[in-house]
Amino acid sequence: MPLLESITEPRDLRGLDDDQLAALATEIRDLLVRSCAKVGGHLGPNLGVVELTLALHRVFDSPHDRIVFDTGHQAYVHKMVTGRAGQFDRLRTEGGLSGYPSQAESVHDIVENSHASTSLSYADGLAKAYRVRGEDRHVVAVIGDGALTGGMAWEALNNIAIAQDSRLVIVVNDNGRSYTPTVGGLTTALTSLRTNPRYEHFLDLVKKRLTSVKGVGPAAYDALHAMKKGLKDALAPQGLFEDLGLKYVGPIDGHDRVAVEQALAQAKRFNGPVIVHALTHKGFGYEAAERHEKDQFHQIGPFDAETGEATPKGRIWTDFFSEEVVAIGAERPDVVAMTAAMMHPVGLDGFNARFPERTFDVGIAEQHAVTSAAGLAMGGLHPVVAIYATFLNRAFDQVLMDVALHRCGVTFVLDRAGVTGDDGASHNGMWDMSMLQVVPGLRLAAPRDGTRVRELLREAVDVDDAPTVLRIPKGSPPDDLPAVDRAGGADVLVRDGARDVLVVAVGAMATTAVQVAGRLRDQGIGVTVVDPRWVKPVDPAIVELARDHRLVVSLEDNGVIGGCGAVLLQTLVAAGVTTPVRIHGIPQQFHDHANRAVILERIGLGAQDLARGIVEEMSTGVDGLSGSATGGAVADADVEQQPRG
Repeated sequence: MPLLESITEPRDLRGLDDDQLAALATEIRDLLVRSCAKVGGHLGPNLGVVELTLALHRVFDSPHDRIVFDTGHQAYVHKMVTGRAGQFDRLRTEGGLSGYPSQAESVHDIVENSHASTSLSYADGLAKAYRVRGEDRHVVAVIGDGALTGGMAWEALNNIAIAQDSRLVIVVNDNGRSYTPTVGGLTTALTSLRTNPRYEHFLDLVKKRLTSVKGVGPAAYDALHAMKKGLKDALAPQGLFEDLGLKYVGPIDGHDRVAVEQALAQAKRFNGPVIVHALTHKGFGYEAAERHEKDQFHQIGPFDAETGEATPKGRIWTDFFSEEVVAIGAERPDVVAMTAAMMHPVGLDGFNARFPERTFDVGIAEQHAVTSAAGLAMGGLHPVVAIYATFLNRAFDQVLMDVALHRCGVTFVLDRAGVTGDDGASHNGMWDMSMLQVVPGLRLAAPRDGTRVRELLREAVDVDDAPTVLRIPKGSPPDDLPAVDRAGGADVLVRDGARDVLVVAVGAMATTAVQVAGRLRDQGIGVTVVDPRWVKPVDPAIVELARDHRLVVSLEDNGVIGGCGAVLLQTLVAAGVTTPVRIHGIPQQFHDHANRAVILERIGLGAQDLARGIVEEMSTGVDGLSGSATGGAVADADVEQQPRG
């Protein structure tokens, strides 16, 4: 029987000898490759933490001791050794294992938020709670060097350092990469201190940065200055952390399980915060991943396990943005690009290759990215900030107060907007259009196809006195949907029969709306489908169209509360339009992982369900409904909140 099948809980690891543990590591890597080859996933990070995870579970007693993984994309091995190896054939599929830790799956999982740089704050709170309650428990935070570029991690370190009796172990998984090579002063520090006896270059590089950071900065710089004076060993990075009040162990070879166990055991015996610095290689043990310079298979779609070659796929939404932003950059030297550690995923790699001096990757620091973009705009440039839609949540205050308040011409491109599916609740980009509706002056565009990505991006970067936003979904766009007419700035996609139903279709929902229109036509119901293109502000032409129809139906791939439909309803009421309105969007709850199409059907955003509901409503006599636009307007939003799992 394979060794992995005998591991039902972490304590089973403690009875294995060195040879068995080496064989187990090989089995784990084989299962990782085979599982991710079928459905995709975060392969590279997990190949790099096999020995580290085995050591963690041999030294600490989970779930009594709590292990918190930053972002969770490096937790596949953790799942395997906590009894879930037999379920990896359904990784990231509906009803199968989540791609991140999940409280519903195991008592060994505690944090399932997959946004980076949060683990130290969770761990700080947990350790303090156990101390207050008098519980003899350790907390371990596993954080990559990429996540340490996030300011929240340093805020946590500033507090952890003064909690001298906190039984907290911080494992820095240092592989020099987040998605791609990690950027920033901290990663320079780790690299320089452990490899270069001539550390003057690093000292000069970060002096100004560190001394400007309250709390952490002066102490960090003092540590470096002390090393310069010969009071610290210039080859060891412990000065950077110990002068913050944190004990340091390492650096150690993260693929040497015995060495890692010894370091963790040493840290466990110290009743205070300790940093264990482990050097690992992303994609370790799988040649195709190791030689993949782009991201070591950080997150990969289905591929051939033997060759590492990706399964062929068509063009995705991001490709259209990637190509057009390069074309715009060639025409306009004032256009610059910025991202937060996601150069390749958001499609800025092409711009970076062509215009490296005009491309900025700030690391996992969305708040800094947004305010820095405001500074770029104040300096006479037009920045294009490309990040995932779900990560804009972290920088809302900066969008509101640092960009919009100052009327800065900054264009935000939100990738993976709407239902993304496979990566679960924290990655669905379903909050952006609701949040952004409250930002004065901001203009928001939602393209329905690849051609509209190109044209709306160009319109967005032409705005120099307000923030603009372009949201694009995950996956492949539909075939282009040509307009049959124009109403104001909106495109009319269907105008068929009497003016019975006006369907206002936002972005990617346009294709579904056209399918709905076909079903309504078959039932003898007249229908007009309009794509607003720019959903904020509401186009006055759409208000007039609504006035002339018997029913207005809005469709959006965004949370139904406070979204485009809700704002449209408010606008119609303010304009005295009494046409009944029905709002369809994503129920305001956390949605478990599944394919995007499956989730859309599940929540009633499939063409068949939408058409059936409209037909039933029209058959009851929509003219007999309340004349107020508020009558039943959010009936589709009032979905009972069901607990996850």
